[in-house]
Amino acid sequence: MVFLQIAAKDLRSELRTKESLNASLSFAVVILLLFSFAFDPSSEAVAEFSGGLLWLVFAFAGALILNRSFARELPNDCLEVLIASPVSGAQLFLGKTVASFVLLMTIEVICLPIFGIFYDITWIPQALPLLGIFALGTWGMTILGTLFSALTVNLSLRELMLPMLLYPLMLPALMAAMRLTTILLAGNAIAGNDMVWLRLLIGFDIIFTALSLALVETILVR
Repeated sequence: MVFLQIAAKDLRSELRTKESLNASLSFAVVILLLFSFAFDPSSEAVAEFSGGLLWLVFAFAGALILNRSFARELPNDCLEVLIASPVSGAQLFLGKTVASFVLLMTIEVICLPIFGIFYDITWIPQALPLLGIFALGTWGMTILGTLFSALTVNLSLRELMLPMLLYPLMLPALMAAMRLTTILLAGNAIAGNDMVWLRLLIGFDIIFTALSLALVETILVR
């Protein structure tokens, strides 16, 4: 499929320079390290906000990657060429979303064991459910972040505008992902009333994926 070719192109471009990947990973690790000095890893309070801390790190580090989604096409008018090509706006958008999703998931998978070491939290028994929640939360972040990256790509202050647009809309998904991650890191299963948070996260992804695909053509040709 065409969107997979676009995603592969973006991933190859990022792996050659590693600009966003190195900056995002370094930022995430430094924040985790700083917070580890601020809290006692042996305290019970750490388990209560562990999911919130992880997702705050993911959200801020993710903005560094999402900002580059369309900005990397600005040199030599590559973005105009892509828009003028026979590739549909939806395919272009999906390709860039998938590339950002892969990069963000890579950051998260690397950060999880580092988080476990810094905060003395056992996560291995819940690794698969955690990765599932990471995937759902990250898809919501990348689908919205890529859309706003396209919207702000020509702004001189896009590094500031994208987080301002992204974080307020991401609040429902972030709240759900934080809650579910905290439950899993505590060694519990997602069941009962907590299923509401899982349904919220899935519904968020479905709704905003559909809205983004419907709006992206208008945004790209504006």
